[in-house]
Order: sequence, then C-alpha cells, then structure tokens
Amino acid sequence: MAWSAAFSVLAALLFAGAAALQYRAARRAVGEGKGRVPAVQLIGALLRDPVWLAGWASNLGGFMSQAAALHLGSTALVQPLLVTQLVFTILLGAAVLGRRPARGDLVGGIAVTAGLAVLFTVPGAIPSQGEPSRPRLILAGLVAVPFVLALSRAANIRRGTVRAVLLGVCSGLMFAATAVLIKLTTADLVERGVAATALDWPGYALAGSTLLGLVLEQKAFAAGSLPAAMTAMTMTNPVASYVLAVFAFHTQPPRSLSAFAAVALSAVLLTAGVTVLSHSQSAPGRADEPAAP
Repeated sequence: MAWSAAFSVLAALLFAGAAALQYRAARRAVGEGKGRVPAVQLIGALLRDPVWLAGWASNLGGFMSQAAALHLGSTALVQPLLVTQLVFTILLGAAVLGRRPARGDLVGGIAVTAGLAVLFTVPGAIPSQGEPSRPRLILAGLVAVPFVLALSRAANIRRGTVRAVLLGVCSGLMFAATAVLIKLTTADLVERGVAATALDWPGYALAGSTLLGLVLEQKAFAAGSLPAAMTAMTMTNPVASYVLAVFAFHTQPPRSLSAFAAVALSAVLLTAGVTVLSHSQSAPGRADEPAAP
C-alpha cells in the first residue's frame, strides 16, 4: 500500500506539470474567447507546439507512475490520491510566479488533505483490492459509452463554463476507465507475457480510452473556464473509479455507518477543496495567463 501511495503522489505531481503546460498550449491554439475548434485541427496545432509536447512528456511520466501504483494497489486507493494533482498545480503555479500561496490555496489544500485522511484512516471506507470481473467491466463500458456520447453532444451546443464542465466530466470518466484498463493490462503483462497481452482486448481498449480522454481534456481546457474544467475532471475521475472498484472488482462496499460517513465526509471535503483550488490565481491560465493571440 505504501509503494502504491508513493507512486500515486508522484503521478499526481507529473500530471500537475502536464496540466499547466497543456492548458497554456490549448488556449493558445484556439485563441482567447473562442473555444470551438474541430478536434483534428486542435490536436494538429498542439502537436506542433513545443510547450504542449513538454506537457505530453510529463504526462507520459505520470502515466507510467500511475500504472505502477495501480499494479500495486486498487483503483479506489490510487485514483483519490490523484486529486492531489490540483494541489501540486497550485504550488507549481505559485513558484513560477514567485509568490506565496494565497490563503484560499491553503484552505483548499487543507480540505483536500483532510478529505484524503478521512478516507484512508477510517476502516472499511476504501474497498479492499479484489479480482476484476470482466463481464461487469464490459457492462460498465456499455453504460458509460452512450453517457459520454450524450454529454459530448450536449457540450457541442454549449459555451463557456457549461461546455467546460460537460467535457471535464467526459474526460474524467475516460480517465477512470483508463485506470481500470491499466490495471488489467499490467496484470496481463506480468502474469501472461507480451504475446498474450497483444491478443487480449484490454490493451486496445486502454489505447482508445486514453486517446479519447486526452482529446476531451484538451477540448475542456480550450473551452475557456479552467476552474470548471479542472473541478469536473478532478472529481469525476476518483468518484467513477471508486464506483468501478466496488462494482467490477469483487470488493465489498462500505458496510458500517462509520465507513459510509467517512466516504460522504471525504467527498464533501474533496469537492470543496478542489473547487477552491481550481479558482486559485496561481492555477495555470489565471492571473499570469496572457491573452492568447
């Protein structure tokens, strides 16, 4: 558990650096105030941007660290810890600007830390690691795909904050799916080898969910409201991962009143902390963000 937590925090730090770089590149690619660019055109512009490519390298490091964490622990343990990504994003932003974190940043960071502490210290709040049920995972996918398509379609006819929230939720759902598929794929690699993994479906589904999640993430950033996008994305991912851990990994949901209360309190503290942090002036694209050309 300790190594899984350590790799999770490292992944959060690397993802934070990636988010800061990729947000700047995505906003520059669309131009301030526009936010509507076809996905192919947006990705083409980003692939030519060295800032976005640096973010991609950081993202890749985070992905590898997350894979190690998921191999060693459950999605219900790893994904909530990735909420610390936003804390690291604020700290990095403040360091770049040469300023101390604001009082609101400290309050948000304390709320996130307290939420995680409650979740991880109350017995039964985190489901124990179990064996995956592939039929249940497929069922979850069949439910999630039309839901993501519907939200994406709704986002296409919205603007600003609503568009950013809808795309952030879609991206968070895809990254939750990616976490589960990383776990399946790494288990295949370790237990069955490369040849067997190449013949199994999780690896290909992993590539698809990761690519789609990244595209949706860039479109959420490009929508123009970073606080809305980050809050929606950062909270959807651990919530969906927790539900999947209970539903598809033969684990027991919280059974005691104290465990239920811990999960509820943790959700409130994390949501409050993430909301406060996403409005920080030290977040990428806030006070230090110049108008995009």
